[in-house]
Amino acid sequence: MNYLLSVLVENKPGVLSRVTGHISRRGFNIASLTVAPTEDASLSRMTIIVEADEIGFEQITKQLHKLVSVYKISDLTYEDAVERELVLFKVQSTPERRHEIIEIANVFRAKVVDVGKNTLTVEATGASSKLDAMEDLLRAYGIKQLTRTGKIAMARGSQ
Repeated sequence: MNYLLSVLVENKPGVLSRVTGHISRRGFNIASLTVAPTEDASLSRMTIIVEADEIGFEQITKQLHKLVSVYKISDLTYEDAVERELVLFKVQSTPERRHEIIEIANVFRAKVVDVGKNTLTVEATGASSKLDAMEDLLRAYGIKQLTRTGKIAMARGSQ
């Protein structure tokens, strides 16, 4: 099962390595990882999707709590949370077919961020399922390059 963790850590060199090392040393796979500073420059938030069973997940969180540089761990797996991901698609595009790709982008509320001689680069954000559906449609045109961020998440409301 995939578990979604939001981990508040010190914004210092080596913290990312220690946190990911704790997870990987125990034989668990990190499916997605994003890290960025928060509103407080001394802290970073790590959003981690880890593949584990229930016992393994409990082991991971207990071990992470022992790290001095970890301030707070929030399990957002079953929480009501806002989740987003960003993807960039570089799509093969002849001038005659550009309007079709632009239409697909418009349907998904995505935007064209670069136009090349034979390519269009499209940026889209949203839930993973939305981005997967867009990817399926764009594959018919020939995706030359694709890059996705990891998922970011935040609990809804005042939590």
